[in-house]
Amino acid sequence: MIEQKTEQLPTHFKPKLGLLDATMIVAGCMVGSGIFIVSSYTVQDVGSTGWLIFVWVLTALMTVAAALSFVELSALFPRAGGTYIYLKEAYNPLIGFLYGWSFFTVIQAGMIAAVGVSFSKFAAYIFPSLSESNIIFHSSFINISAAQLFGIAQIILLTYINSLGIQTGKIIQDILTVIKLLMLFGLIVCGFALAFNKDIWNANWQHPFTIMRHSSSMPGYNGKQDFWMHVTGFSVFGAVAAAMVGAILTSDSWYNITFIAGEVKNPKRNVGLSLFLGTLIVTTLYCLCNVMYVAVLPLGHSPADAQSIAFAQDNRVGVVAALQIFGAKSALVVAFLIMLSNLGCNNGLVLSGARVYYAMAKDGLFFKSTGKLNKAAVPANGLWLQCLVASMLCLSGKYGDLLDYISFVVMLFYVITIGGVIVLRKKKPDLPRAYKAFGYPVVPIIYMILASVFCISLIIYRPDFTIRGLIIVLAGIPVYYFAIAGKKNKMPD
Repeated sequence: MIEQKTEQLPTHFKPKLGLLDATMIVAGCMVGSGIFIVSSYTVQDVGSTGWLIFVWVLTALMTVAAALSFVELSALFPRAGGTYIYLKEAYNPLIGFLYGWSFFTVIQAGMIAAVGVSFSKFAAYIFPSLSESNIIFHSSFINISAAQLFGIAQIILLTYINSLGIQTGKIIQDILTVIKLLMLFGLIVCGFALAFNKDIWNANWQHPFTIMRHSSSMPGYNGKQDFWMHVTGFSVFGAVAAAMVGAILTSDSWYNITFIAGEVKNPKRNVGLSLFLGTLIVTTLYCLCNVMYVAVLPLGHSPADAQSIAFAQDNRVGVVAALQIFGAKSALVVAFLIMLSNLGCNNGLVLSGARVYYAMAKDGLFFKSTGKLNKAAVPANGLWLQCLVASMLCLSGKYGDLLDYISFVVMLFYVITIGGVIVLRKKKPDLPRAYKAFGYPVVPIIYMILASVFCISLIIYRPDFTIRGLIIVLAGIPVYYFAIAGKKNKMPD
């Protein structure tokens, strides 16, 4: 009788990522196409150079402060799951589940969708038929554009690539991240060296801290008026909070490395160090890039100023700056390089997200199939489920809408997670801490206050999307108890 051998699938992740790989994942997940788009939205919300730079510097400080707090958590729990594990350990399984639920339904899938749609924005510069204005399907319920379909195609391709194993995803991530960092650095240097305009610079700094919002960014705007409105008093907080939505999400996703800690060599050291190095490099480049925009382009007085920061065509301020720096012939090359940058960002997001679903499945709180590894030792079922949800979100809205949809939920869980550093110091003081949060407890508390103010401002000034996000988070409560009940029913007597 001939015995049939069945292939045994791996049951554990394989640590194949070094410090450089981990840092490239941090930086790569952060840098997509946002820095080449979002500054346009920022100027529309604040209307002045001083506040533009303030928004990006404050975002940089908050991002690095948050990363330095995560350093302690990553050293305490260096395994797959990241924030889900931290919240479960610091608080209780319900809080951990609510993060995982929100991560699946809003945060990660929404970010992947936003990056997918923005990828199409720059593809449309090379191939105009891929623009958001090219509607492929129209009905009373939904409009589907070529940009959305192209974004979905990108997500499917990256999901397939990462289902082949961490090694494949790692190589792509390293190459694309190096390219994008060099490109961003080169754009900044060349901007100052080749296109610095003293007249534009002086004009942009005439009223640096006078907040003026473009009417299209104001609630109730009907598209019939185009002028700037002065913002004073308490409304300043609303304008700055609105402006920070894009900046924060453009600087976001650095924490994705914590999800794949189980695949990092010496994770207690390398995960935390990569968080610090990656966030510091990227946020510094972001601030310098915005200063370069101000040195090269006017802020913009009306939508007729297509060569301006506020009114760049399709908000592609990076391409408009490149036109000023290198001339018309360079625009296609720059648009292609930004597409590569975007591709690298989404590769890191796709690669890391499914590890959270894996950790939840191991606790019996998510689909059982997502807790299994394929022969390449990656959670392929989780990858494809994530692909499905992200693709659906691609059809739900445009880039700016998706940012508003995600931002409140992201910041809410940042506050709770960094609060977990303080909780764990009290709750489990004897745990060995290889690294401790920088400036504890002052820096974590300041971050939590700033992020809380941001969340409250969003609820007040952008209620449509923030309330929807909050409802989705709270909807996870009955889902959690349903999952717990299912676990108990399956337990043997």
